[in-house]
Amino acid sequence: MGKRKVNILEQAATSVAEIAYFIEGKGMPLTAKRFVDGVFEFFATISIDELDHRLCSYSRWKDLGYQCVGYKKKYVVAYLSLQTEIIICDFVVAKLLKD
Repeated sequence: MGKRKVNILEQAATSVAEIAYFIEGKGMPLTAKRFVDGVFEFFATISIDELDHRLCSYSRWKDLGYQCVGYKKKYVVAYLSLQTEIIICDFVVAKLLKD
């Protein structure tokens, strides 16, 4: 079971940071730190060679060939799956995705 290299685009990293900032603003800095750590650990699990997810149902991402996976039933991770690497393209709150 091999792993591919994980690259995270600035847009995805910024989205994670904004959500963490929101959590921190609610007076929960430790929870915000755990959230960020959990998200980046999750990104690493996507890189397993045998793991493959479906194409995104959100039409704009589907047209770009992104694959999607849910994170904690509340967020969606959109990524490109290449032979030697995974490119994390976006991270959003699932209920914000509308066609």
